[in-house]
Amino acid sequence: MFDLIIRGGTVITAEGPREADLAIVDGRIVAFEEGPAREEIDACGLHIFPGVIDSHLHFNEPGRTEWEGGRTGSHALAAGGGTAFCDMPLNSTPCTTNATEFSRKYEALAASSITDFGLWGGLVPGNLNQLAGLADAGVIGFKAFLSNSGLPEFQHSDDLTLLEGMAEAARLNLPVSVHAENDAITHLLSQRALAHGRTGVRDFLAARPVIAEVEAISRALLFAEETKASLHIVHVSSGRGVAVAAEARARGVAVTIETCPHYLFFTVEDVERIGVAAKCAPPIRAADDREALWAAVLDGTLDLIASDHSPAPPEQKSGDFFRAWGGIAGVQSTLAVMLEGHHTRGLPLARIAHLLAAKPAARYRLEHKGRVEVGYDADLALVALDEPYRLEHLHQRHAISPYLGHTFRGVVRRTIRRGETIFADGHITARSSGKLLKPCTN
Repeated sequence: MFDLIIRGGTVITAEGPREADLAIVDGRIVAFEEGPAREEIDACGLHIFPGVIDSHLHFNEPGRTEWEGGRTGSHALAAGGGTAFCDMPLNSTPCTTNATEFSRKYEALAASSITDFGLWGGLVPGNLNQLAGLADAGVIGFKAFLSNSGLPEFQHSDDLTLLEGMAEAARLNLPVSVHAENDAITHLLSQRALAHGRTGVRDFLAARPVIAEVEAISRALLFAEETKASLHIVHVSSGRGVAVAAEARARGVAVTIETCPHYLFFTVEDVERIGVAAKCAPPIRAADDREALWAAVLDGTLDLIASDHSPAPPEQKSGDFFRAWGGIAGVQSTLAVMLEGHHTRGLPLARIAHLLAAKPAARYRLEHKGRVEVGYDADLALVALDEPYRLEHLHQRHAISPYLGHTFRGVVRRTIRRGETIFADGHITARSSGKLLKPCTN
């Protein structure tokens, strides 16, 4: 007898949609067939995606749970069809730059998260000798900022730190992800704008130009080529940024490219209308960059999509555009934006499953994750694909998001994590906690 049968749904596999029943035992998919089961779910009329694996977000646990936390953050992720996340080493306090802080973050998230989770370690000046301990603890990789992170406790990596850190990461067989903006350009242009009283949306955009992103990506690619490191460029915001990374990959550099839903959904005109809820770094850009990013999604150049969910309390997400916190809260909307790509741009459903689940799992070696296949964990999002809804309720800590009020198509009816329904019809239903995911060694 199976533990669970999901009947009558359209399963999104790597080859495309197929009508099939799913049989689940001990939290894992064991067959595409009918049979007796202790529990049944009627999925007629629903599409069954692999659960979203959000490999880039900030749940700020421990230390800044007044911004967000594992509980509220994972609730929002589950409401958006997510079953796992990879938490960045900031904005928790202290930051995850050594094995001791890894343990503190693990304990906090194990007690609060309803979804599974992996952890990034930090690469900052002075912690080169801590990277091996972080690798032994189980980080999926190391995160470095090439510009100001916004937090004094997480310093941006100077060139020598980045170069030596990449060499050590290569030795440890773990990737380095970089926030790629040139610090000197962004800092000095920002100072100039503020000195002249220019504090608007367009002024912020001008202070973080595309060339600052392209130069930093190019430098990181050069260091990766020199050290044979595995490089991941996070939240690429421009077509030129994608192009320079893709060119390096074509000549043999081990690099993957990520963008975020907000770069695919909004333009600078939207930011002017919405205000600081849509402020991020790199900034949301003009429509031609949005179209270039969509082209890279559609042709397979972009590897994966992650939310970069980076919330803050209302008092820090308000007022002067330059001084307000620069992060977008969007963990609940990643699948929604990509489904809009399906409805309006013809993005194949199998490509969505790849970008949001299969590729993140493969990139960070998360075993048995990311696919609706026999032998894989039953991490699933059951979606009413054509049903419209207006996003009015957020499960995250603060109801601040540029996506609020937008109408999408594709209602997440149920989210299942390792065979357990953790979200159903608008409500959190989890009875157990998420578990730590470490990169497999084979």
